Amino acid sequence: MPEKRTTREPDARYARPDASMSLLTSVMDNTLDDGYAEAARRRGEYGTSRMPSAGRGRLVLAAGLALAAVVITVAGVQSHKAAPTLAKERQELVDRINTAGSSADRLQRDIERLRSRVATAQQQALRSTGEDVRLQELGVLSGTLAASGPGVRLVVDDAADAGGTEGGTDPREAGGFGNSGRVRDHDLQLVVNSLWESGAEAVSVNGQRLTALSAIRAAGDAILVDNRPLVPPYTVLAIGDGKRLAAGFRDSVGGRYLKLLQDNYGIRANISAQGNVDVPAATGVTLRYASPDGAGTGGATP
Repeated sequence: MPEKRTTREPDARYARPDASMSLLTSVMDNTLDDGYAEAARRRGEYGTSRMPSAGRGRLVLAAGLALAAVVITVAGVQSHKAAPTLAKERQELVDRINTAGSSADRLQRDIERLRSRVATAQQQALRSTGEDVRLQELGVLSGTLAASGPGVRLVVDDAADAGGTEGGTDPREAGGFGNSGRVRDHDLQLVVNSLWESGAEAVSVNGQRLTALSAIRAAGDAILVDNRPLVPPYTVLAIGDGKRLAAGFRDSVGGRYLKLLQDNYGIRANISAQGNVDVPAATGVTLRYASPDGAGTGGATP
């Protein structure tokens, strides 16, 4: 007998993919669904880029420029209105400065006149007691009076170049100085102290009188004498017996030290006896306490 065949229904798992492929094709072809399209249509003039239209952009730009122009104009008007007031205040300030300067000059003249009167009265009182000569000597020694007389002139200058020469004992090794051909504050201190030890009665450096309160310091590469900067060459004037003072300085510690600086660093120095040198009075030195001889033994306060 012929074999009977039966027909089986296809399994749903193995159904034809026509429906799913149609859905994928629709998604690929139409990436914007109806909802998004409707929202885009409602936005109207903004469009899909959400940027303002050309007309609206021009309007916003024009409004911004107009506002900036108004602000600048108002600022200019306010500045123009305030200019006379500022000029008046400036002129008042200038007038006050000029008035204060004139007043200070007038007071300075009064001070000088009173100082002259005090000095005259002091000289008259001391002349009557025979103490004027002694006061003169004390003024020279303390530096409050200018002095002149025979002495020496010592000029110390930096080396012609920055490099040092070799040979001899390094005089700056203990002081921590670098290998430099420049004169340092320590060098000038030792030179001045040696002049005092050699018998100098009055000393000045580049026109600055030295007293017992003077200080020679450094600020960077500059040398200061009583906080006044000096520039090389350094001219040291000392009053005393010229020839003896020069010879004593050469044999002193400062003289030998200066010779070593010349040999090691090329620093230039020259000392010569002078028939007459002038040293100015010190500035800023004031006599604060004084008492006659023997007053301290009685318990009096100077």
